[in-house]
Amino acid sequence: METEMQKFLEECSISGDAAYGAIKGLLERLEKESTRSEARVFLSEIQRRFADSSIECFKKYHFRIHDVWLNDFEGYQKRKKLTMMEIPSIFIPEDWSFTFYEGINRHPDSFFREKTVAELGCGNGWISIALAEKWGPLKVYGLDINPRAVKIAWINLYLNALDENGQPIYDPDGKTLLDRVEFHESDLLAYCRVNKIELERIVGCIPQILNPNPEAMSKVITETSSEEFLYDLSNYCALQGFVEDQFGLGLIARAVEEGIAVIKPMGFMVFNMGGRPGQGVCRRLFERRGLRISKIWETKVMQAADTDISALVEIEKNSPHRFEFFMGLVADQPICARTASAYMKFGGRISHSLSVYSCQLRQPNQVKKIFEFLKDGFQEVSSSLDLSFEDESVADEKIPFLADLATLFRKQSFLPYDSPAGWLNFRSWIAGFMKNYHRIPLTADNVVVFPTRTVAIENVLRLFSPRLAIVDDHLTKHLPKQWLTSLALEGSGENEVEEITVIEAPHRSDLLIELIKKLKPQIVITGMAHFEAITSSAFENLLSTTREIGSRLFLDISDHLELSSLPSSNGVLKYLTSHTLPSHAAILCGLVKNQVYSDLEVAFIISEDAAIQEGLSKTVELLEDHTALFSQHYYGCLFHELLAFQINDRHPILERECTDKGSTTMIGFCPSATSTFNGSEFFIHAPQSTNPSTVVHMDLDQNILPIPSVVKASIFESFARQNMVESETDVGSGIKQLLKSQYGYPSDTLSEVICGNSCLALFNKLVLSCINEKGTFLFPMGTNGHYLSAAQFMKCNVGTIPTTPQTGFKLSPEALKDALKTVERPWVYISGPTVNPTGSVYSDSEINSLLDVCVEYGARVVIDTSFSGLEFEAGSGSTVWNLKQGISNLAGSQKNFCLILLGGLSFELLAGGFDFGFLVLNEPDPDLAESVGNFFRGLSRPHGISKYAVRKLLGLKNGADERLLEAIKEQKESLKNRAEALTKTLTSCGWDVIGCHGGVSLVAKPTEYLGKTVKIDNSAATLDGSNIREALLKSTGLCINGASWTRLPDYCRFSFSVEQAKFDQSLDQIIQFKKLVFGA
Repeated sequence: METEMQKFLEECSISGDAAYGAIKGLLERLEKESTRSEARVFLSEIQRRFADSSIECFKKYHFRIHDVWLNDFEGYQKRKKLTMMEIPSIFIPEDWSFTFYEGINRHPDSFFREKTVAELGCGNGWISIALAEKWGPLKVYGLDINPRAVKIAWINLYLNALDENGQPIYDPDGKTLLDRVEFHESDLLAYCRVNKIELERIVGCIPQILNPNPEAMSKVITETSSEEFLYDLSNYCALQGFVEDQFGLGLIARAVEEGIAVIKPMGFMVFNMGGRPGQGVCRRLFERRGLRISKIWETKVMQAADTDISALVEIEKNSPHRFEFFMGLVADQPICARTASAYMKFGGRISHSLSVYSCQLRQPNQVKKIFEFLKDGFQEVSSSLDLSFEDESVADEKIPFLADLATLFRKQSFLPYDSPAGWLNFRSWIAGFMKNYHRIPLTADNVVVFPTRTVAIENVLRLFSPRLAIVDDHLTKHLPKQWLTSLALEGSGENEVEEITVIEAPHRSDLLIELIKKLKPQIVITGMAHFEAITSSAFENLLSTTREIGSRLFLDISDHLELSSLPSSNGVLKYLTSHTLPSHAAILCGLVKNQVYSDLEVAFIISEDAAIQEGLSKTVELLEDHTALFSQHYYGCLFHELLAFQINDRHPILERECTDKGSTTMIGFCPSATSTFNGSEFFIHAPQSTNPSTVVHMDLDQNILPIPSVVKASIFESFARQNMVESETDVGSGIKQLLKSQYGYPSDTLSEVICGNSCLALFNKLVLSCINEKGTFLFPMGTNGHYLSAAQFMKCNVGTIPTTPQTGFKLSPEALKDALKTVERPWVYISGPTVNPTGSVYSDSEINSLLDVCVEYGARVVIDTSFSGLEFEAGSGSTVWNLKQGISNLAGSQKNFCLILLGGLSFELLAGGFDFGFLVLNEPDPDLAESVGNFFRGLSRPHGISKYAVRKLLGLKNGADERLLEAIKEQKESLKNRAEALTKTLTSCGWDVIGCHGGVSLVAKPTEYLGKTVKIDNSAATLDGSNIREALLKSTGLCINGASWTRLPDYCRFSFSVEQAKFDQSLDQIIQFKKLVFGA
């Protein structure tokens, strides 16, 4: 053995690399069972030879074997030391790792017993071995990015798993350290992630200072790398792309996020944290990622002399942050990195605090879902994520919602469109809550969702248009002024020209009932005082009185509905447990009591009268378009959390008494609503006889193409943020810049930008201004059907301007001039640059020619750009407008002329389903400005979360972000290809198609089908522009818009921005319909 020893030492004396090569040879012998004992004995002999001179051995032979003494350490061998080998290219255990071990040692024995553990930055493996020796975990994975460290760790494992004679040391469970510990080369937790190893404990003592030489960290790490480079891996880290990089904590941040992915839900992570950035920074690193933390050990350690802190000095130069060091171990006044660096240069010794943090995920399953989403290309969002909460109730709301949103974005490439009545899941959860917690047997069909409670009230009043309504004074704040100032109490109840009069009512039911009996209103909208809501008597009295008088009752329970697993007594809901809701009554509820987003609201109305439910749903579709999807998702998540754990139908539902006996005749829908409902097209669900999966909706104004990752990231970030400042939600400047670049709309002429949840809601407020001026709204034939129907619903004087198929149904100056000659106080609606629904595109010269005519006749012009931004062909000219010149020529023109730009960002920013509308006026006259201000009081405005996302997306758009621009280019190409494929199929099947140059829809005339006879519901029908929609849907499942929507004789609209599979299915359905009509 002596000869072998001499040969080994001679090789080691050459250099550190040579010593490592010789030691690797020893490891190979240890790994073979046939030579393992002999190799272990050889190592014992080396240790004995240098027992008193291990330092000299390290200097001369580039390694040493020595004992690491741990005073209170007693494993199954009852020994107080570990035998360890060290080499120059590996971090040598010192204060940092000893402090870390002390922190680990403070956990109870059960903390690691029979657990699966990973140690990050294991170095020579001493902590992994000590942990396995003392606590008997199921498995410890020691991980290090330094390949030499992993080899030495394996040698140290054999040194401690075998005795000096090379025999295995067994614990009481019959296992050795070789059964409990493994070492692997791994960049943080990559080994566990790749091998799908779930961990119960993660411990880590890893670098927390940026390398002063960033280029050094970009080198490829191999075992042949220089000793200095490999040693620095233990001292320094590189930039990781996290906000914590600025404090040197980027590697810890990455370790935490990787740990979240592989740790079991009830697992713990334990990290050694240098206190140099400050304790607040260290704690926030964990807390904002959804971890509860406890500091289990803290002390001071001397700053390692071989660690350069110049990177921290540079950070202080470029930021207000100050790191914390101390002069020696006893000082208690911190100094900054710059001072500490200067002190060290002149021989001073500095220290810093060192803490051991133990962390566990709060709501682990939900937090894991959030980080699963973030790791799929959304790393930049991680910097804005904040899951730290002082109030646990806030965490209980926000974390499940973010997890739900993350799951939605992971599973869905687009945001699905649902009924204007509300997202089906949300309505089902509301009904389920009423059924499970209040024993009221409702279904989703009994619920209609609104953007806000104010919108719901205004929609109800416009649907019925009562002569007189009594409204609780708490609920009148945002209603139109003229309703609250009108005194027209006499006259018939359903006069089309009469204005609604709203009387404010007291909150007490006895006073309200007295008022109802005296005034006999047709609509009553009221809440209840808290003391009256406890029992059902006040509600029953209101029901009885309104039934006798003939008033419809809408009772607001917003203040009394508790989203709780143990809701308090509610007299109204208690009554509905045993009685049906009378047809003349409905329940109104605004959801505003959330803990997280103070301005996020949604409302719903419950009715058990199918006609009322259908009327309210159509009213939402006409006046609001629909309720913001994410608002429904948020509150839906709250309802779902209360239902998810319950067993369905566990409690029998009592039979309820019918309460519609002897009801007086009530006010019906106003005539304008009835005629609009009868003459317009609305969203329709699949017929009950049809498989819903076979229905393709090509009748939507939505872009349902995949949402780009950059858009998803902006939306998710907006909900993940906390404590937004006002400037972060200011979208005005971004919208002005967009209008200037896209349409040449001079920003210096803009008044305030008015934002709404949808373009349709904004447009309808303009309709009210037109009515107020006794004007006439003119629409070119071939205009968005909902806009024209909405104007008719609100009793606006409307007119149509002829257009022709030869021009793609675009408005011509001549036709516009002829129309303007015939009306006083004209308002003109123009959809452009892209025309919805035809897909035609107005050029710059064409739009300016139309504006010249409008100026001549003093018309107010509404240009709706909300369907633009996805032009894929220029058509007859440039799609980029220059309105500046036209507007500048208006100086001194007719004072009545006003240009109003209406826009949305769903198309422009590829944010399909994430609706956001805006409106700007160019220096309107004071009367119009006052009128607009009045009617916009009750507008459903976007909450701060939406505005934050839009501001971020506008910044990307205006800044020409490559990712967003590339996504826009791809969507334009996709839409162009679809338009061509759809045109080809329609043409081959006997349709005449109008050329499409942009947007998401086109129009076509079923020329060869007109006059043909087909069977619809087993009865023969002659096809025309009014019934072909029904025929297509019932025979094939394809849902399109017919002539009553396009307002073009016999022309139908096909919206081709649907899922790819649905689009392919639609082409087959068109062919299928041809075969049905004409035969195979």
